[in-house]
Amino acid sequence: MFSEEPIFFQSETDLPTRADALQNRAEILQVARRLFDEEGVENVSMSQIAREANVGKGTLYRHFRNKADLCHVLLDDDQRLFQEQTLDYLRHSQDTPCEKLRQFIVQVCQFTQRNLELLLEMSQGRIARSAEYLNHPAHYWQWQTVTGLLRQIEDVNDVEYVADIIYIMLDPATYYFQRFIRNYDHQRIVDGILYLLEQLTQ
Repeated sequence: MFSEEPIFFQSETDLPTRADALQNRAEILQVARRLFDEEGVENVSMSQIAREANVGKGTLYRHFRNKADLCHVLLDDDQRLFQEQTLDYLRHSQDTPCEKLRQFIVQVCQFTQRNLELLLEMSQGRIARSAEYLNHPAHYWQWQTVTGLLRQIEDVNDVEYVADIIYIMLDPATYYFQRFIRNYDHQRIVDGILYLLEQLTQ
């Protein structure tokens, strides 16, 4: 069953309460969003944000410890809207569970696409490093092997994309998440990947 309660990036208790603090915070967020959209997150400094928002660095850093923290808060507005719309759809739509899942996947991909730079900054490079690791020749041979074998199976739709799915499921970060965060035992992980493979190659 889907989660009935939205989970946001930022807690309501993190919000300032004084009127002047709220005004400063809102101005900083507005300026940061504009600068990030115009110049890219990586190219904008905290000093530039403070200068354009007409606040001192001390004020800026009282609200946001660093740029990753600022990105974290900016993501919150979009995340709140996304989760509220999703929960409303899931509760009231007459679509089949399969169609609801399809729609959710589409919406998650769109959320990631429009917030990718913020997500990258907030992760402090972990996402980019993970992607680079997947593309490292010493690891990438797994993808090549999977792709070569898939090409020998008849009627597989979009071989390279199916290979990507299997490859990501074999990634050590995915294995760690399933083994130690989700607490799946090793055999359950193997069986799950093999089941996925069976479904994708039917």
